[in-house]
Amino acid sequence: MKKNNKSSLISDEMSDRIIEKTAQLVKESGTQKITVSKILKELDISNRVFYNRFNNIDEVLQTVYINSIMQMRKIVQKEIPADVDFFEYATQLAIKCLTDTYELLKQFSHYTFEHYSLSEQNRIWWTEHIKKLFLYAMDNNLIRKDIDYEALSYFIWCVCRGLNTDAVTRNFSRDEAIRYLKAGFGCFMDGLKLH
Repeated sequence: MKKNNKSSLISDEMSDRIIEKTAQLVKESGTQKITVSKILKELDISNRVFYNRFNNIDEVLQTVYINSIMQMRKIVQKEIPADVDFFEYATQLAIKCLTDTYELLKQFSHYTFEHYSLSEQNRIWWTEHIKKLFLYAMDNNLIRKDIDYEALSYFIWCVCRGLNTDAVTRNFSRDEAIRYLKAGFGCFMDGLKLH
């Protein structure tokens, strides 16, 4: 089918239904088995209905993936409560990110490796938010001030992303992945504390 221009595509309730159905199918069987034909059959719609809204299935998968990333980002957008132990808060935040993203990564693992540009945008967003945590901790004299927080922000993103990806690839349970994250993250956090 001929590609539409982005501006000529329809965005309506049916577009949302296509995205929702695709998200449901991704949860059930991952991204590799999702096709336009499958979406058409599931929603009982025609090629025309689909292609008036999306250029291809990859465009729908990208929308589902980005929506999922935005949901994950909400985890770290909250203010740090003043009455909590920063180190416990940071550790629990890392664990929550892993637990909330574990199943998603499992379903999108093939897709994310093929769409690195989405990962790059995600890296920039996460490292910026991790930097904010470091700055908060430094401003409140909770961690050493001699650290390179920009480099460490990238390091944490790589470790968390790598651990999540490796655990999914090896079919570790989510609990096993959490155990490994807690062990490593705990040692890392201890190294940042003022002594």
